[in-house]
Amino acid sequence: MNPLAPILLLAVFFGGGCGSVTRHIFGVWLNGRTPLPLGTLLANIAATALLAWAATRLAAKWPDHPTLQAAVAIGFCGGFSTFSTFSADTHKLLAEGQWTWALANVLVSVAGCILAFALVSGIMRR
Repeated sequence: MNPLAPILLLAVFFGGGCGSVTRHIFGVWLNGRTPLPLGTLLANIAATALLAWAATRLAAKWPDHPTLQAAVAIGFCGGFSTFSTFSADTHKLLAEGQWTWALANVLVSVAGCILAFALVSGIMRR
């Protein structure tokens, strides 16, 4: 399928909107409870885990459904995860002099996402 096919773009658009709303809800529910931005952190880890599932199980189970794969992997996961908010949250912590929390945010976010992807993709390939 053409990667710019209107149906594929519509699937990415719809998935992205749903992912963005989900990320916003995570932020509203969880950010501000601790110095660590938990909503952003957990949204990124959850989106990475879902992307691992989509890249392994979804792609293997429905290889002839690129629209579904695009809606989930590119759209939803792309809208749900947020490197820009992670960067802004980390910058805010640094600007406030909370160096330990900023470092913790970077380490937990990066390691958590890599670990989530490795665990989920490893489990799905069994």
